[in-house]
Amino acid sequence: MVERLNLTDDYSISRVINGCWQLSVGHSIKSQLDKEDIMKAFTMLVERGFTTFDCADIYTGAEEFLGEFSERLKQITSINDKQIQIHTKYVPDKDKLGNIKFEDTKTIITRSLTRLKKDTLDLVQFHWWDYEADGMLDTLAHLERLKEEGYIRNLALTNFDTEHIAMIQAANFKIVSCQTQYSLLDRRPEKGFVDYCQAQGITQLCYGTLAGGLISERYIGVDDVDPDNRSQVKYKQIIEEGIGWDNYQNVLVILKTIADKHKVDLPQVAVRYILDRKGVGATIIGTRSSRHVLANEKIFSFKLDDDDISKIELFLAKTKILAGDCYELERSDPKFKSIIKTNLNKEK
Repeated sequence: MVERLNLTDDYSISRVINGCWQLSVGHSIKSQLDKEDIMKAFTMLVERGFTTFDCADIYTGAEEFLGEFSERLKQITSINDKQIQIHTKYVPDKDKLGNIKFEDTKTIITRSLTRLKKDTLDLVQFHWWDYEADGMLDTLAHLERLKEEGYIRNLALTNFDTEHIAMIQAANFKIVSCQTQYSLLDRRPEKGFVDYCQAQGITQLCYGTLAGGLISERYIGVDDVDPDNRSQVKYKQIIEEGIGWDNYQNVLVILKTIADKHKVDLPQVAVRYILDRKGVGATIIGTRSSRHVLANEKIFSFKLDDDDISKIELFLAKTKILAGDCYELERSDPKFKSIIKTNLNKEK
């Protein structure tokens, strides 16, 4: 059975969310996506209880794909589109920060509704590129107003740090979750961010848990990675600036030993470990093929015991944690910023 979480009293999600960044135009570097096979994969996932999806206004083509999937779901299964949950994001262009009007926000939210073929957006995750730019709280108030008017069901954040979530909480916004990068390779949330959010009732929806596929048995013993997509470019940087390549290899070996013990695969151990961390409500895993569906089911087929957790944590205690708070390097360090596109709504 797929584990579920009540994000609010009347809103339930699957604890593994189907991520859709990999569907966006420009994400793949070498391989091509088979859209029909992804439709098949998504249908299989929903039938098995993985009913929650994650996309964004700036994931070019992803909202439209999920809208088409929702329509097709009505035709080929007994499951209707009301039984799935789709989380999107509102990511104002960096060039526009400080000059965002309510109608600008409403236009983007209405566009997401049209693309997703929905009457109400289940959950909108707000992102703000530059904390020095004026208008963050005003723009969040736009979303709150749209929620009151029925456009949005739940309001959330993505890629915020502790200081600015505290600022938002002080302004009395009702935030149900924050999408945060959290994995065995990136433990920045453990510096106090998760503790604060848990005290405030803000659940973590964690991405990067498998580092774009780099947390996999296939990379044991390799000296380098030639990235297949933008995710892997990003997470290779995380490895290089964080625990380092040798410790990355050591983590993979530890995970493989635990996976063999439980008769599962290495990535499932990595996901199970993060799911069991305090404050974590769900992880977000990209699915590009129907071959991956059965692997996701295995995540809920076992539990890590004290010995497993001790092996992982004793090793991690000796490794470097990336500098700064959540998403701080991605905002400030040229190396990390190089992979990030900040004006994608303008490009559309």
